[in-house]
Amino acid sequence: MAAESCEGMSGNGVPEESSAMDITEAPPPPPEASEENGGAAAAPEGPADPDNYSTALAAASEQGDLPADFERLWNAAHDNPQDFPSWTDLLQYCEHEGHAAAYRRALEAFLVRYPLCYGYWKKFVDLERRGGDNNKAEEVCIRGLQAIPLSVDLWIHYINLLLGTLDMNLPDSAVRIRSVFENGVASCGLDFHSDRLWDLYVEWEKEHGNVKNAAAVLDRALRVPTQLYSTHYDKFKAHLNNNPPKDVLPSEEYEELRATCRQSQKAKRAEQAQEADEERPPGEEEPATPEGTDSEELMQKIRDQVLLRRDKVYQDNEGEVRKRWNYEDAIKRPYFHVRPLDRLQLRAWHTYLDWEIAELNKDTKESSQDPNQESTEESEITTQRQEASDDAPAFQGDHRVRILFERCLIACALYEEFWTRYIQYLEPQSVEETRAVYRRACLVHLPNKPNIHMQWATFEERHGDLNEARRVLEALEKARPGLAVVRIRRAALERRAGRLDQSEALLREAVAESKERPTLHAFYSIKLARLLLKVARNPDGARTVLQEALEISPDNDKLHLNLLDLESSAEPGASAEAVQECVTRALAAPLTPQTKLLLSQRGLQFTEEYSNSIKSVLSVYEAHQKLLDELGGTKREAENGDEDPEKTSKTDDSSSSSAAAAVAPPSSTSQVPITTPPPPVMAADPSAQTGYGAYSSWYQQPQYGGYGGYGYQNAWNYNQSYYPPS
Repeated sequence: MAAESCEGMSGNGVPEESSAMDITEAPPPPPEASEENGGAAAAPEGPADPDNYSTALAAASEQGDLPADFERLWNAAHDNPQDFPSWTDLLQYCEHEGHAAAYRRALEAFLVRYPLCYGYWKKFVDLERRGGDNNKAEEVCIRGLQAIPLSVDLWIHYINLLLGTLDMNLPDSAVRIRSVFENGVASCGLDFHSDRLWDLYVEWEKEHGNVKNAAAVLDRALRVPTQLYSTHYDKFKAHLNNNPPKDVLPSEEYEELRATCRQSQKAKRAEQAQEADEERPPGEEEPATPEGTDSEELMQKIRDQVLLRRDKVYQDNEGEVRKRWNYEDAIKRPYFHVRPLDRLQLRAWHTYLDWEIAELNKDTKESSQDPNQESTEESEITTQRQEASDDAPAFQGDHRVRILFERCLIACALYEEFWTRYIQYLEPQSVEETRAVYRRACLVHLPNKPNIHMQWATFEERHGDLNEARRVLEALEKARPGLAVVRIRRAALERRAGRLDQSEALLREAVAESKERPTLHAFYSIKLARLLLKVARNPDGARTVLQEALEISPDNDKLHLNLLDLESSAEPGASAEAVQECVTRALAAPLTPQTKLLLSQRGLQFTEEYSNSIKSVLSVYEAHQKLLDELGGTKREAENGDEDPEKTSKTDDSSSSSAAAAVAPPSSTSQVPITTPPPPVMAADPSAQTGYGAYSSWYQQPQYGGYGGYGYQNAWNYNQSYYPPS
């Protein structure tokens, strides 16, 4: 039941225009359903409200007269709403019990969460119809079509519902049925598997004696590349042969062909008459055909001319089908399902999209050239074909690409890459349509994917809607609390909007809330300190933030390095003491020897560059040398037997390189390139480094980690990780 008859279903195409029935394509809520489904043709009016889901659950819980196991199954689905089998167990139980109220409530809650399951919309319609409420059944059907206007099966179910409930003796009933048919073919008639809807439309027109309307529908179907395209041509020929052309063809086309054929027929008879004049007895005249009557010969000539024109249309359409056949054949699951697609299916969709977009670009380029190379006959036929196709949705160019994207987003609704690709295609053309796609993706199918939500916020900010950008980020942070990148994006948005106080408040709030998580607390503290120093020009505030963070995380090397950078960036004369104090604090902290060496080296470099006293330089230099000796002693002990077994097996070359690595930065800084070789601290003669004149060896050490200006060894890429590294 979880995927009732879904293997035989097809995802359907959708036209650009919304239907005349005013089915505003409200996007279906979160995916992971298994029936055949469709995407929205145009911008959805709004997402399904998640509050409705919770309200429905609460209402059902308060209901006393429910089956025995209903509450247990309901709670199982409520506790884990993304567990599709829990929902199908609930629905199956309600259906088996035959409890209409419980079944109705279960379907309501389920379809808010999984509206792409067209099979359950049908079950919901049938439930209301069995209860005798045809208006409610029709309302449910319309809701389903608002969610999945591309479903051929649901359109057919809706039409059959109307055929079974409307009084066809009333004149308005036929008008309404025809209107629904038109809405259906406008919504999903361009799908490769939409033949059943076209056939049903034709047969209904025939049953009601509308021969001309049936022919017009067949004429439109001839121009749509579908799987059973040839059957439409066969039916058109049979329909034309079984009825007078006058009753089948549009009046303009019939009169045009009739005049042409009569003129041709008269010319032929004139030639025959000249040949027969010599044999006709004197006084006998040629028998005249009464004016206004058409002979069977004339009717057949008209049919031949009609088929000649339609054959050109058929050949063109067959060419379109042939181009797409292999791409369509490669798509094995055009409907939506909770099971993930394999790589071959994902590649098939990408390949199909690549080809369709390439066709659009090629057609655009060709249309910009001068098309004066066609013959007169071909030009006339092309013009006639284009005029005849004005009644049907266009199936080429941008419209065709959009339809394919919508079909793709049926089967691939859970994949951000396809939503992003569609957005990139639409944005240069229409901001509103792009915004609608973002709403469908974020509020319906990908509610738990942070990246596309942040892309949406960036989109809104770029187009000037800061309030919507704020709303998107706030909703994301509420749904996924604890994502550092979202809070940083919110603070950056406020800073760019000129609301520096709000940006600072967001970061201070994050600092206060993350005290139980030292790594995250340090991350936010550094971000806040950078904002205060670089933007607010408040170094005292930045210093206070970093010092308070060091009280919580004294072993965090990033905090020490950023505080040292802050002190080093101040006026040299006033900051010398603060720099040395920062270094002294770091050397007393539980940091790694490599980090201590780095901080000591940077403090020594600051003193050398800005100190006014050689004594100060020598004092700092001696402390640094002492630290080098301590680190060197540790290294020599390892070389004498305490080293790891794997390291002892290395060659002499690797041993010498590992000696240099003794003063290298921690492993977290390995991604930063070393531009100058480290000093030979361990291998060189210690006496060579005892004098101040030899300090060039340590002065040339690289700036490990590139910590300039509050930087990190590893940039916390927004799109790579949501939490800062531990």
